[in-house]
Amino acid sequence: MQASDRFNINSQLEHLQAKYVGTGHADMNRFEWAVNIQRDSYASYIGHYPLLSYFAVAENESIGRERYTFMQKMLLPCGLPPEREED
Repeated sequence: MQASDRFNINSQLEHLQAKYVGTGHADMNRFEWAVNIQRDSYASYIGHYPLLSYFAVAENESIGRERYTFMQKMLLPCGLPPEREED
């Protein structure tokens, strides 16, 4: 692998990270990454009707109630953020 290939790969990665929030970046901590994963999952569950109806049948709830529950879970999917350490 040549130096120009590495530069090209790094620039493509930086472009993806700027374009899509869920791909992360070097300064992202574990909590932020987990929140992105959970929110993407809930958005997928809401957006795909067969998957939403599967959850509704499995939990014996209406589809509207499941959609509402998933939207509420998107607000704080992993609980409150951890305390930041002051240097």
